[in-house]
Amino acid sequence: MNTLALSNRRTRLGEWVESAVVRHFITGLIILNAIVLGVETSASAREAAGGLLQLLNQGILAVFVAEILIKLVAFGPRFFRSGWNVFDFLIVGISLAPASGPLAILRSLRILRVLRLLSAVKRLRMLVESLMHSLPGIGWTAALLLMMFYIFGVMGTELFGQSFPEWFGTLGASIYSLFQIMTLESWSMGIARPVMEVYPHAWIFFVPFILISSFMVLNLFIAIIVSATQEVHESEQRAEREAANKVAHDERQEMLDLLRAVDKKLEKLKALEDNAGSSR
Repeated sequence: MNTLALSNRRTRLGEWVESAVVRHFITGLIILNAIVLGVETSASAREAAGGLLQLLNQGILAVFVAEILIKLVAFGPRFFRSGWNVFDFLIVGISLAPASGPLAILRSLRILRVLRLLSAVKRLRMLVESLMHSLPGIGWTAALLLMMFYIFGVMGTELFGQSFPEWFGTLGASIYSLFQIMTLESWSMGIARPVMEVYPHAWIFFVPFILISSFMVLNLFIAIIVSATQEVHESEQRAEREAANKVAHDERQEMLDLLRAVDKKLEKLKALEDNAGSSR
């Protein structure tokens, strides 16, 4: 009996800490903490209200620690089955690093608490999940882009390395120049036109590279991310529909059970009436 009561208390505690009110409160504290940490970077602000800022910072951190402890009590080992819970646990743990000594450098990582918005806000969490879902496709697209860089890098080194050693003298320099060209930053006046003054037909090298890298491969990254975002959104919608259908099914089943129970009681009453009539 005590075990069952403890389990019920943990369940109620878990429902409370995961409720919308608590989550909105934590989200507000995360935003407030981000503002406080930003204000602390100002020397004049520290001089004017350094004690208040430190007090706010410590109070908010205490609430974060209390939230993690409540979740640990409510969920037990199940707490660490959620990647987002582990993420929050690590962020809060880093925030507890001492402000002096060999770990003082970790103090600058307090701003990472802002990343808790990723786990607190559903839409941001969905975007992160979409990015994670798109990593395999992004990896293969990156491999294709690297292959293009390598091919054009070798060609550029052999074609223009002797006349333009600063840009194409080595394979590394060529790949870096190609990266600048891919970003379209000063590629024409800064690199292509000076090369074309010596090699008039160099446009045959630069134009296909820009078409492949900037207008094709980079758009593949966007397409993969958009597709992954749509898939995650559709999966969440399916999960919500399934949950709603399950609730509706449970309600219908409960109503049927109630009707069956009423029907059985009516049958018993009818049987009692029949027995009473026959005894007369």
